[in-house]
Amino acid sequence: MVRKTAAESTSSLPVMPVVLNVGAGTDDKSHAAEHLADLFSSAGMRADVRMAESGAALAELARAAAAEGPPMLVAGGGDGTISAVAAELIDRPTVLGVLPLGTLNHFAKDLGIPVYVEQAVRILREGRVARIDVGEVNGRIFLNNSSLGLYPEIVRQREEQRQRLGRGKWHAMVWALLGALRRYPFLSVRLDADGEVLARRTPFVFIGNNEYQMETFQIGARACLDRGLLSLYVAHHTGRLGLLRLAVRALFGRLAQASDFDSVCAREILVETRQPRVRVATDGEVTMMESPLRYRVRPGALRVAVPAGDRPSA
Repeated sequence: MVRKTAAESTSSLPVMPVVLNVGAGTDDKSHAAEHLADLFSSAGMRADVRMAESGAALAELARAAAAEGPPMLVAGGGDGTISAVAAELIDRPTVLGVLPLGTLNHFAKDLGIPVYVEQAVRILREGRVARIDVGEVNGRIFLNNSSLGLYPEIVRQREEQRQRLGRGKWHAMVWALLGALRRYPFLSVRLDADGEVLARRTPFVFIGNNEYQMETFQIGARACLDRGLLSLYVAHHTGRLGLLRLAVRALFGRLAQASDFDSVCAREILVETRQPRVRVATDGEVTMMESPLRYRVRPGALRVAVPAGDRPSA
C-alpha cells in the first residue's frame, strides 16, 4: 500500500480562496493564516489565504479573487469586510463564504452562521447555497443597513479619536457617542418610498436591507433577507429625551404606537437633503455621497453559503 504524505493529502483537497482582513495592528499574521489553513484541512478543504491590512488592499484582493471565477470566495472579518467582498460577487455564480471574525457579526447572525470560526468553516462544506437580497445606494452595495445623521457622525468622531489620541475602539466609541449627542445634528430630508413622500427634520435616517426587528429584545435582528424589500426608519424632530423615549418604547414593544417615528417598507427610496454632500454609513463604513441618495433593493443578487435548514427566510 502506498502511503500519502501529509503534503500530498492536503494538495488533493479542493482549494478555496480566503480574503482575510488582518488589520494593520494584528500580530503574527503568519500564525493566523496557518491556524485557518489547519481548520480548512480538518474540514476537508484547502485554504488559499490572502491577507489585507487596509480597506484599499482588501478591495483589491477581493476584486482579483472574484475575477478568477472560483466556485466559492470566502471573506474573513467583520461586517464591513464581508460587505466589501460581497460587492465583487453581485450577480455572479461565485458563492460567498462567511467567516465572522468581527466584533458584532450582524450579517452572519442573521443568516444563522455560527460565530465560532471552527463551526463557520464547516458550513462552507456542509451547508447549502441561498440567494439573498442586497441593498444599494448610489451604486454602493450594503448587506445590512445604511444610515444618515447621528451614526455616521459617531463613526467619524470615533476614528478621529483613535487616530489622533490613540484610543482603543470601544473607548473611542464612548467618547464619540458623547460628542455626537452633545452636538446632536439634525437633517432636513425629503423621503420618497415607492411614492409615499415624507418631509422630516430628524436626527437619523436608517435604511435596512429587508425588515429589521425594531421592538423588544430582538432589536436589530432580521427574520429574512430575501423578501425583496428595504426598510426605512426615521424619527421626527425630537431631542435627546425623545430618542430615549423611543428606545424605551421599543424595548417594551410599543414603538408602533409612537407618533414621532415612521417605519416604511419599499423597493426604492429616494433621500433628498439640503446639503449637496452628506456622510452616509453603509455596513459601518462612512463615505461622502452626493445628494439625492437613491436606494434600491437587488433581489437574490448574492449567493451565500448558509447552514442547512429553513433560513435565510423565516
